[in-house]
This record gives sequence, structure tokens and C-alpha cells, in this order.
Amino acid sequence: MSSTQSVLDNHLARFAAGDLDGLMADYTDESVLFTPSGPLQGRQAIRGLMTGLFAEFGKPGARFSMQIQSIAGDVGFIVWTAETADNRYEFATDTFVVRGGKIAHQSFAAKLVPRDRKVAS
Repeated sequence: MSSTQSVLDNHLARFAAGDLDGLMADYTDESVLFTPSGPLQGRQAIRGLMTGLFAEFGKPGARFSMQIQSIAGDVGFIVWTAETADNRYEFATDTFVVRGGKIAHQSFAAKLVPRDRKVAS
């Protein structure tokens, strides 16, 4: 059985590497990811959100900075900031509950500011 730290380390490494399938292996069909738009249950629903994030963070110039990472038992907590071609994540946080070596529950929230787009005249 994987520890909370090892699951979180794998999850972050897979995201950074652009490895969607590897990242999705951290979830089960019973996993729930809570978002400001409502909960997503199961791999298929979570994969839809992650596919969009991978596309956004896969564009040139994306930067991610971990501010806080803490583990207490089966709970992992991160606070981060990022910039992509599309958005500035001025403050973002995820909480992970790991059971049986998989992410059972996750919450995500962010203060996201769309990047200004210059329109050609």
C-alpha cells in the first residue's frame, strides 16, 4: 500500500510530466473530486477535468510554483500558484484523502484570473 506522501509525489510528478494516464491511475471509479462547479465522481468525470488542465498547462510558457505541501496521516494538502497562456492562478489549493494507495477524495479551489488578450486592430 502506498503512503499518502508517495501518492501525492506521484500525482504531482505525473502532472508535471504531462502523463495523463499515469495521473489517472491515482484515482478509482469511486473517487470524488470536489470543485467549485460541483463534485466529479469516478475516473471518467475526473479525466474530463484533467484533460482540460493538461491542455492548458501544456501550452508554452506555463509555470507552476508550490507554496505549501503538508501531509497528516491519509490527508495531503497543497497550496500553489501558476501562470498559463490562458490564466493566472493567484491562489490555488488541493486537499487529497488517500485510502488504499489511491486518491479517494480530492478538493480543488482557485482564484483564477483570465489573462488579457490583445486584439489586433
